[in-house]
Amino acid sequence: MLRVPRAPLLRLQLALLVAAGAGARVSAPRSLAWGPGLQAAAVLPVRYFFLQAVDSDGRNLTSSPPGQTQFKVVVKSLSPRESVRIYAPKPLDRNDGTFLVRYRMHETAHEGLRVEVLYGGEHVAQSPYILKGPVYHEYCDCPEEDPQAWQKILSCPATEPQIEQDFTSFPSINLQQMLKEVPKRFGDERGAVVHYTIINNHIHRRSLGKYTDFKMFSDEILLSLARKVTLPDLEFYINLGDWPLEHRKVNDTPSPIPIISWCGSLDSRDIILPTYDVTHSTLEAMRGVTNDLLSVQGNTGPSWINKTEKAFFRGRDSREERLQLVQLSKENPQLLDAGITGYFFFQEKEKELGKAKLMGFFDFFKFKYQVNVDGTVAAYRYPYLMLGDSLVLKQDSPYYEHFYVALRPWKHYIPIKRNLSDLLEKVKWAKENDEEAKKIAKEGQLTARDLLQPPKLFCYYYRVLQKYAERQASKPMIRDGMELVPQPDDGTSVCQCHRKRPEREEL
Repeated sequence: MLRVPRAPLLRLQLALLVAAGAGARVSAPRSLAWGPGLQAAAVLPVRYFFLQAVDSDGRNLTSSPPGQTQFKVVVKSLSPRESVRIYAPKPLDRNDGTFLVRYRMHETAHEGLRVEVLYGGEHVAQSPYILKGPVYHEYCDCPEEDPQAWQKILSCPATEPQIEQDFTSFPSINLQQMLKEVPKRFGDERGAVVHYTIINNHIHRRSLGKYTDFKMFSDEILLSLARKVTLPDLEFYINLGDWPLEHRKVNDTPSPIPIISWCGSLDSRDIILPTYDVTHSTLEAMRGVTNDLLSVQGNTGPSWINKTEKAFFRGRDSREERLQLVQLSKENPQLLDAGITGYFFFQEKEKELGKAKLMGFFDFFKFKYQVNVDGTVAAYRYPYLMLGDSLVLKQDSPYYEHFYVALRPWKHYIPIKRNLSDLLEKVKWAKENDEEAKKIAKEGQLTARDLLQPPKLFCYYYRVLQKYAERQASKPMIRDGMELVPQPDDGTSVCQCHRKRPEREEL
């Protein structure tokens, strides 16, 4: 039975309760707090949870409380003898009565954590929350030995439609066939494929081709997973290039082989994982990246009524339709603001179309409508645009990411033709139907919040590896030329895994 995620439950609460007015007073005891950051066993790069502001009559606020944000969160070790570095910035206001609280641990709290959530100095809901230890930080190598228990902790979905669809072409996986075929077909000088074997939760790899530098992204997510849960033994190939590789049909001879990629297409058979961009931003949130799936939720620009009523686009010249966008913008500046920020593919067009200045991504949301046009493949900005509160106008595309299967045109976004011939017409429709446009934007945002939360990413990766392992027709092996990918040496932080028993000395 499919587990009902918290985001739809919250939507139901919002629908059932009368919206509190903008001037309503927040009641700390009546307000709500929930999420994986309040569970000791849920190990994530950035722990997070949500707050719902509720007034004294029990009504959920649907806009920001008046004045400065008074929610305050303090996260500290339960034991005064244990020093744990924790970075906990102020809560992110999502401008709809809810707040997102994030904290990143740099050590393991073996005794546990105390999480205090306050509003105006008063405890919120069941605060203080006591997370009995150990509470592990991201780089602690302490995998849960029972994968089912780990999936239950993260509330992993019972099914993933895209994964089920991807594996229908591969009821059985012939590792020997792949060992012969993949290097010949995809491992030449222009290749961007990495061959992985995971045995006993240790990751081994060899690079096939010249363009495999992006293996740092596949390495880091596989290592992160292996620190959290015991992975099945398996042998597989990841395509690090933009385009999906396997274009054979199911009934072709020879048959298609299961290459794993970050982007799928209607005419390919690759097995899809979340993109390297979404993956890296999740792993490095509150460290090396500024835009991630959590931070964007608190930086969605002015409220809907105060956004500039134009469609907006900034990006590189990686597809001809993007040049068309700029020309349309020049001819219809009252409807569209589009610019190319860097020329590589069509350098001869720079003089004619001009070069736009770079803008911070969060500034995109000053505009009411966002145009999403493919790059070389699917535009990897799309998940971030969906998490904003602008209306996304999405170009029809043969390319897709792992979560597109759950999205519906006119419910979560506005579809536009591949050649952009109806773009201006759709922008005019949105301007003339403001309430409907706002409703679609909100539904898309809420759905993206649910689909793209970090635990779902880890669940998705694990499910792909699990499905793949189940279909292997022979035993995976560490092949010639493979090297061990070591876990990062986090010498600044001691982590004693309670699951690992000390090894017995040989007599």
